[in-house]
Amino acid sequence: MSASKAFLFQPMLCESAARPPEGYHWHYELKLDGFRAIGRKSGRTTQLWSRNHKDFGGRFPGIASALLKLPSDTVIDGEVVALDRTGRPSFSLLQGVGGKEAEIVLYTFDLLMLRGKDVRSWPLEERRGRLREIAQQFSSAIRYSERFEVRLADLISVVRQHGVEGIVAKRSGSPYRSGERSGDWLKWRANRGQEFVIGGYIPGDGLVDSILVGYYDDRDLIYAGRVRAGLTVSSRRALMPHFEELRVSRCPFSDLPERTEGHWGEGLTAAKMDMCRWLDPFLVARIEFLEWTPDERLRHPRFAGIRSDKDAREVTRDDTP
Repeated sequence: MSASKAFLFQPMLCESAARPPEGYHWHYELKLDGFRAIGRKSGRTTQLWSRNHKDFGGRFPGIASALLKLPSDTVIDGEVVALDRTGRPSFSLLQGVGGKEAEIVLYTFDLLMLRGKDVRSWPLEERRGRLREIAQQFSSAIRYSERFEVRLADLISVVRQHGVEGIVAKRSGSPYRSGERSGDWLKWRANRGQEFVIGGYIPGDGLVDSILVGYYDDRDLIYAGRVRAGLTVSSRRALMPHFEELRVSRCPFSDLPERTEGHWGEGLTAAKMDMCRWLDPFLVARIEFLEWTPDERLRHPRFAGIRSDKDAREVTRDDTP
């Protein structure tokens, strides 16, 4: 199977849900906070790439090597996750791949091609059944994402208790629809957070003091807030070279400046914008936050990491609680 043919396998996408659906025709998996990845084996070679076709093989060589256990001409879908010492997924650890603190694994949850046969039209249970059989041959770098057959209320309670990102509900009997949000897969986040585009920053002590983030509404980049929490000394230092390459003279946010400083003095008025440095809106960051404020800004946002697997133009506002 050629690389060009492999790229036909776009990942199926999830729609957001205010609450996971209930009923016998839904099954539940954990939503893990990592990088979506498609893996394949063809002959004696393997390939691992992101949802926007970036090569992950060099970044995650252990997973790429583990794909050799797949049958030839087989393609799987999954999530690259960094596990901390307690076994919990940590997106921040995934930013520092190569450190000793994290174990990097691929949790695989779907089968797209098996021994040269396109199986995306098979029912969900049949695809996963065959994937589970294959998973018995995997090394610890690739793991099977289990289905949880429990009461939804109990699963939600456990997810919140253990700090897991959320739940993915999948419709029984559904096919795999590459590149689509068909409504057969629904995601629910236990804690608020989503991707935002970095459109600027405020410097401090020669590094980054805070970043300015937003989301796209059609062609307009809408300002969502200033983020300082979660930026460590190492992340501030790592961001600077990227920011220097992306510097532009004009503000990319269509709704700035703000008229007032707001209740907490965080508003970016014309006067405050003089201290900002603007960027070509290319980088995507994962931001956790408490809620949206009445004036449509993020309350208590926290930087979790850069999403190198996401296209900035795809970042829109996610209103899911």
